Amino acid sequence: MRKQADRNRMTIKIPEKANRIITRLMEAGFEAYAVGGCVRDALLGREAADWDITTNARPEQVKALFSRTIDTGILHGTVTVMCGREGFEVTTYRIDGEYQDGRHPSEVIFTPSLLEDLKRRDFTINAMAYNDTEGLIDAFDGMGDLEKGRIRCVGDPRERFTEDGLRIMRAVRFSAQLNFKIEEETREAVKEFAPGLSRISAERIQTELVKLLLSEHPEVFRVLYDMGITAVILPEFDACMETPQNHPHHFRCVGEHLLLAVQAAEADKVLRLAALLHDIGKPAAHVRDEQGIDHFQGHGEIGADLAERILRRLKFDNNTICHVKHLVRVHDYLQISLTPRGVRRAVFRIGREYFPDYLKLRRADILAQNPAMRQEKLEALEELEQLYTRVLEEQSCLSLKELAVTGRDLIRAGMSPGPELGDTLNKLLELVIEHPECNTKEYLLSRLEGL
Repeated sequence: MRKQADRNRMTIKIPEKANRIITRLMEAGFEAYAVGGCVRDALLGREAADWDITTNARPEQVKALFSRTIDTGILHGTVTVMCGREGFEVTTYRIDGEYQDGRHPSEVIFTPSLLEDLKRRDFTINAMAYNDTEGLIDAFDGMGDLEKGRIRCVGDPRERFTEDGLRIMRAVRFSAQLNFKIEEETREAVKEFAPGLSRISAERIQTELVKLLLSEHPEVFRVLYDMGITAVILPEFDACMETPQNHPHHFRCVGEHLLLAVQAAEADKVLRLAALLHDIGKPAAHVRDEQGIDHFQGHGEIGADLAERILRRLKFDNNTICHVKHLVRVHDYLQISLTPRGVRRAVFRIGREYFPDYLKLRRADILAQNPAMRQEKLEALEELEQLYTRVLEEQSCLSLKELAVTGRDLIRAGMSPGPELGDTLNKLLELVIEHPECNTKEYLLSRLEGL
């Protein structure tokens, strides 16, 4: 009782608009609280993405109190109240009926009890409510778990995971975002329920995967493997964990190398996906020579095709798939002469739009390799980056967009539209890559007959 009394005196700064909604509901005789992740983040000193509100008012009663509302989830008791251009979800206390599909309850029953509503939530740290009048409502010791740095289910974790199978990935994702440990009983239930992810939509799995990868601790991805989750959602990674790299340039198996690369990569969706998948083709390309050294010839091309299949299976957008696939294909392109001409050639072959990310992926890859050989590689990469900056400053022509002639110019010069025209443009670009001073319309048109 003393612990709850202490928490009742805790204060959280609720944004003015959210507080206005809570106050309006309370003045009308209803209960109302900020609830869930926003309370958790406020207690941790983090900026909350959204401020959700829970109340014993029914949806129709909420709508009657506010002039602008949207029925975003009216069947489940959720109304979005608009304050200017900002929306706040206001949800009626509810009890969920039996879950028949691992996500959706068969029915939603409104309840007058805040405690009953909090009982249905996933983790204790997400099952706290707050308003300025009553302070923090923490029936399941979420504050204690915040202080201990742990993820623990509300009540029986098996019940929580039966209600929504994706919660096992949410547990790992919160572990990565908050740098918390998963409590033992919850952890054991995660392992038990991992096979059930096969029934969860790829879109929902993708969302959790990206949030984990973009967290401050993407190395927690290893927990997905340890708990049998990747065996369901990314079995190709499990094959990497079973593939050794007995080679002077490496000191870990392929899977461990991938995890180190992800950790070293910039917190960008494309880059961390590319880091996770850049060597995904190595298990299929694995060959050991007579000296016991492992080789992976052609793994970039194999990996590019695998990366595309994986990302399509997980329902990523086409732009992400295209970008990651290309980076996987070219990540091991190392034959770059450290001269301005050599860099221009490399940019031409890799693609100007991809080259900055290629450099970032190369750095992450190097940082995940044998430390004994790392410094020399980083110094060469630094020189490459400096030369690339110099090439950009010189405004060298590096793509067809920067070529002094266009397809229309070639047609006006007598060429017919078609594949030959495209081939000619590429040959002219290769010429200019070698000799930047030749990038003038007059000179390039004079060279058409000789191509």
